[in-house]
Amino acid sequence: QVQLVESGGGLVQPGGSLRLSCAASGSISSINFMGWYRQAPGKQRELVAHISSGGMTGYADSVKGRFTVSKDNAKNTMYLQMSSLKPEDTAVYYCHAMYIGPRRDYWGQGTQVTVSS
Repeated sequence: QVQLVESGGGLVQPGGSLRLSCAASGSISSINFMGWYRQAPGKQRELVAHISSGGMTGYADSVKGRFTVSKDNAKNTMYLQMSSLKPEDTAVYYCHAMYIGPRRDYWGQGTQVTVSS
C-alpha cells in the first residue's frame, strides 16, 4: 500500500511557474511508473507527464517544453515543475503510482492549480 500526498498547488498568473510535489509513504524506487494527471471541470482526467523507475520521462503535447517531471528516490518524492503557465493549465493535478506484475494503482487526493490574472 502506498499513500501519495500532493502539495504545491495554488493561484498563479499566466506566464508564471509552480512546482508540485508528490510525497510517497514508502520507497518509490520500486514503483514502475509514476505520473501526473490533471482534470479540469467538465473534462476527463488526462495524463500530463510520467516517469519510469529508470528515469525515462514522457509528456503530453500540450505541456512539452513547459513542464518537467522528476523524482528524488532518497526523498520518496516526485515533482512537476511547471513554467509558462496558461489559463488552460487550470485543473486539479493528481499524483499516480503504478506497479506492474501484478497491476496496482495508487492515487493522491489532488491539488488545485489555477492560472488566472
